[in-house]
Amino acid sequence: MANYTITLSEAENKALSYAALTQQEWIDNAIHARCYVAIEEIVTLTVQKCLETNTAIPNSKDAMVDLAFTQGWVKTAAQRNAEDEAARLAEQGQNETNTNV
Repeated sequence: MANYTITLSEAENKALSYAALTQQEWIDNAIHARCYVAIEEIVTLTVQKCLETNTAIPNSKDAMVDLAFTQGWVKTAAQRNAEDEAARLAEQGQNETNTNV
């Protein structure tokens, strides 16, 4: 299980107290809600991929998330960003080569 710590400025803490009954409850709810959405997206994709590849569909959402990452069906945001940046740089290099010819 992962634990995360955040630091709020005094102004941010006061502002969040204005918006939420308790800061911790709001933060917990926001994180869990975002995780729920991501899990549902990954589960949908995993079921589709399992059907396409004739792979047994795992019997839990946690197992589906694990399978999706193991199979490379999903990647972290950092991985996707790095791939996008590499593709952008390759395209830029290709365009520069074409203009120098």
